Amino acid sequence: MKAKEGRHGTLYRTYRPGAWGEVRGQEHVVRVLEASIKNKKIAHAYLFSGGRGTGKTSVARILAREIGVTPNDIYEIDAASNTGVEDIRELREGAHVMPLESPYKVYIVDEAHMLSRNAWNAFLKTLEEPPAHVIFILATTERDKVPETVQSRCEIYTFKKPTREILSQAITEVAKKEGYTLDRPASELIALLAEGSFRDALGILQKVLAVSKDKKIDAGEVELVSGAPRAELVRDLLSALAKKDAPAAISAIQISIAENMDPRVLVKLLIHRMRIVLLLRLAPDFAALLANEFGEADMELAKKLSKEPGVNSNTLRALLEAYAQMAYAAVPHLPLELAVVDICQST
Repeated sequence: MKAKEGRHGTLYRTYRPGAWGEVRGQEHVVRVLEASIKNKKIAHAYLFSGGRGTGKTSVARILAREIGVTPNDIYEIDAASNTGVEDIRELREGAHVMPLESPYKVYIVDEAHMLSRNAWNAFLKTLEEPPAHVIFILATTERDKVPETVQSRCEIYTFKKPTREILSQAITEVAKKEGYTLDRPASELIALLAEGSFRDALGILQKVLAVSKDKKIDAGEVELVSGAPRAELVRDLLSALAKKDAPAAISAIQISIAENMDPRVLVKLLIHRMRIVLLLRLAPDFAALLANEFGEADMELAKKLSKEPGVNSNTLRALLEAYAQMAYAAVPHLPLELAVVDICQST
């Protein structure tokens, strides 16, 4: 990743990939697209599918540039605000006009799944008999909402969510380029909160950089900006669950409620930490590999807790179920409280 738009733009725009070598976590997509360009086998329509912030639009722009298309012949359309038949008719009419200065005209349709049924029907006619000089790149987070008739006429590429390790490395490098030092627990927390989105990770980082006073970012500053539960509280709750100490666990949950913490973020952090503790219990020889996911203090605590009775697959399963139920629970913290009861009362 390298700067493109100067320090005053958002980090995501400034550091978005501009070349194949800068695309992270999508090697399976990049490799095939590079080969197709080299072999001059360019499709007339592509469908890029994947979660938000995984690089679909960035890769679409790189693809356009690599086949010799200049910015004047790249047209980006937000289907979320251009959903109707008239919008597609305008696109169809423009598609038949020759490029200004490139071998192709490229239309990048973002949030393609938002097009109406009538708009899809109108667009399908163009996809069936596209002008030779036009390439369509459809980007969507919800491939199942794109009609099968459209999908069958596209080359489909599925973008994976980047791993926490990839996200952690990416934001650490960006912070360094901006003149900041990001410690490991801080980068891991941002990566975890971002849920597989480069855009979200860099958005969190931007907020943290804006309030940092000493150019050295720790996990506490990330917690403050993101509203994530304090590390101390997460450790207390983790310890209580591992020891099957229901009063201590409920007390920690009540503190999180009083501090207005997002219960789903709290459980997500618990799941992440309990997974590591369970792995340490079952496979202690891998402790060195797992150390990368924790700071030194957290790793020492994890080793101690790995011997406690509450560290087992049932505990982890109960937390996973609580996390899933929180999305629609009438009382947000209730699934976690019920999980605590189940964990502490189990034999």
